[in-house]
Amino acid sequence: MNAPQIITVSGLPGSGTSTACDHLCAGLGWAYVNAGELFRQLAQESGLSLAEFGRQAERDGRIDRQLDELMVARARAEAPIVIEGRLTGWMAHRHELKALKVWLKAEFEIRAERLGHRESKPVAQAMEEMREREGSEARRYEEHHHIDCDDLSIYDLVIDSGSVDAQAVVARIFAQLGRS
Repeated sequence: MNAPQIITVSGLPGSGTSTACDHLCAGLGWAYVNAGELFRQLAQESGLSLAEFGRQAERDGRIDRQLDELMVARARAEAPIVIEGRLTGWMAHRHELKALKVWLKAEFEIRAERLGHRESKPVAQAMEEMREREGSEARRYEEHHHIDCDDLSIYDLVIDSGSVDAQAVVARIFAQLGRS
């Protein structure tokens, strides 16, 4: 059986998805697209903060559907590709894309510390923002996509990135691909 030409990497904020994707793309030489960056670009273009745009997306399912369609189209057109985003595994599953679907998880406190460090803000502020963002996303994904983000059953690989470093995460993904 041929190895997948699409890898989806999903996880909650601060779980290490971007770092893992950077390492994967460097090691594989594959194309890369990040749903979160596209969402941030759309927010900026609309003149809204990320939180405001997230609330707008809660009210208007077209925002997420447009982003999903773009991600699926790019996955099909640009393979081999690594696609990062909270729902990319679900999109690959629902659109029957031959993909290795990876979920990265880490404890809330670890993720908040990572986000605070990355964004140069106090951990308490990062925690508050994460709770708001994750709540908004959970509501959107349930209402507009009928996806329970706690359901990890569709993933081929679930890695606790809070207990290992980025190189170990990528090594597990390469092993799943049959690469060393």
